[in-house]
Amino acid sequence: MRFKKHIFICTNIRPPEHPKGSCGGKGAEELRDKFKKRIAELGLSKFVRVNSAGCLDACEYGISLVIYPEAVWYGGVREEDIEKIINEHLLEGKVIETLLIKDEKFKPELMKNLKIEPLNHNQKQAED
Repeated sequence: MRFKKHIFICTNIRPPEHPKGSCGGKGAEELRDKFKKRIAELGLSKFVRVNSAGCLDACEYGISLVIYPEAVWYGGVREEDIEKIINEHLLEGKVIETLLIKDEKFKPELMKNLKIEPLNHNQKQAED
């Protein structure tokens, strides 16, 4: 497997008058760029891929993103959340409850027993 984690950040842009708003209109591209930069700075680019996504149908929750393979959905993500997502979710394997989208259509009940595989630091160092 080339990447252990994939982060898809919604960068969809809707007209300003759309009732759901849009992640792209809230600075999603800038957030994606900063996320990618930080992943590279930490030497995690071999393990984590950060991509733009079209509409994830969660724009009403602010900038939204989904992390695979665990399919964890975060909403209202801001620049100051990048470090928390990297450290807690990617490196420690913990779901960040405060960012989790709690809407039923994102199946939060399935996440109660979710085990997230953290990135293996020893493997990272061995491959560098």
